[in-house]
Amino acid sequence: MFGLRLVGLSVALAPFVGAVSPIWGQCGGIGWTGDTTCATGSVCTVMNPYYFQCLPGTSAPTPPPTSSPSTTTTGPTTTSTPGTTTSAPPPSSTGFVKVSGQKFTLNGETYPLVGANSYWVGLMGYSTANMNQAFSDIAKAGGTTVRTWGFNDVTTANGIYYQLWQNGKGTVNTGATGLANFDNVIAAAKANGIRLIVALTNNWSDYGGMDVYVSQITGTQNHDYFYTNANVIAAFKSYIQTFVTRYKDEPTILGWELANEPRCRGSTGTSSGTCTTTTITQWASNISAFIKSIDSNHLVAIGDEGFFNDPGNPSYPYQGSEGIDFNANLNITTIDFGTAHLYPESWGQTTDPVGWGSQWITDHATSGKAVNKPVILEEFGVTNDQASTYTSWYSTIISSGLTGDLIWQAGSHFSTGSTPDDGYAIYPDDPVYPIESQHAAAIKARG
Repeated sequence: MFGLRLVGLSVALAPFVGAVSPIWGQCGGIGWTGDTTCATGSVCTVMNPYYFQCLPGTSAPTPPPTSSPSTTTTGPTTTSTPGTTTSAPPPSSTGFVKVSGQKFTLNGETYPLVGANSYWVGLMGYSTANMNQAFSDIAKAGGTTVRTWGFNDVTTANGIYYQLWQNGKGTVNTGATGLANFDNVIAAAKANGIRLIVALTNNWSDYGGMDVYVSQITGTQNHDYFYTNANVIAAFKSYIQTFVTRYKDEPTILGWELANEPRCRGSTGTSSGTCTTTTITQWASNISAFIKSIDSNHLVAIGDEGFFNDPGNPSYPYQGSEGIDFNANLNITTIDFGTAHLYPESWGQTTDPVGWGSQWITDHATSGKAVNKPVILEEFGVTNDQASTYTSWYSTIISSGLTGDLIWQAGSHFSTGSTPDDGYAIYPDDPVYPIESQHAAAIKARG
């Protein structure tokens, strides 16, 4: 998704209260008023002063802290010293998610991929307690997987950023406002039993992305130089080398994505005029092979919208005009699974957006079956009639055999305010939230 509108809401969500807290659920912490008893086979464990969690095991609970923690603010840094934490270490994720035919697997069992997008979780200076709540809200709806951004390219050091560009050179920020902050994202996901899909750059100008590389290195606005200019490609590979190597042994990460929604054109609307589907397919082959050369543990996908390349088709997302050939890309040997997005109204499909979307899902499931690889609907959304639309699309996902899905986007109500709402966000008090939960159960039930 692109062109995000960040709208803060000041609605507080009452804590979830049940007879007992489930395994991976919250069971205590500063401000917690819910149940403190864990389900059989789990024990309430202190993750940090604000978040106690029911973790598998039978040992005695970790005692709570006797006082509130102090708060420190650290300014931007480009040093290589990772952040430190005084909270108890989260539980270890065991095993890396793999693929077997059209399924994801974990430790020899089917891994049900279902969940949400949360691009914002590591980019807005949220506390670790808020990160924990964000992932907990997704997990309580049955989510297993979250897609998030592993990039923020800036030209002025400010807030959370991952790469600072000055005079044509990018410097990765590994300090407390950079990758050490992403360490906290991983720890929070791990604490809630969530695996992450991490996109490494953006087609759009939100949080920097491709056009920053192009303008800094080539001095032009030709978006497609990101895929062909040797110096730009080298700079992107350098960023990948630093980011991916840092987490190559971390099983909480499910996989890497080359980019969010790569196209021949980006936010500048400008290209050299020579970009075709072949251009991006060749780039995807090159970059995915590079990632595999430094990280053999994690899966790799493109992160594209799943556009097909059928020039004669009357429907725009099938015409190949954006430079994406879904079937060709899915055949790349170093791409482990396919991705598709679904925004029919934004793509001009207004006559029957629900029916069009169901056909889109079915067509991508067919492509996955043809090459025997998983395909996921990793973004989808409408801003009207969400409950009925998503119920229909969820039904098609199950009936078509599509491997999994991630809704755009998750939302949480923090004590400090609500997370961004671009009109698509689903909060735990939204009528769609229980529909998500029912669908997650259906994904898990099919094995």
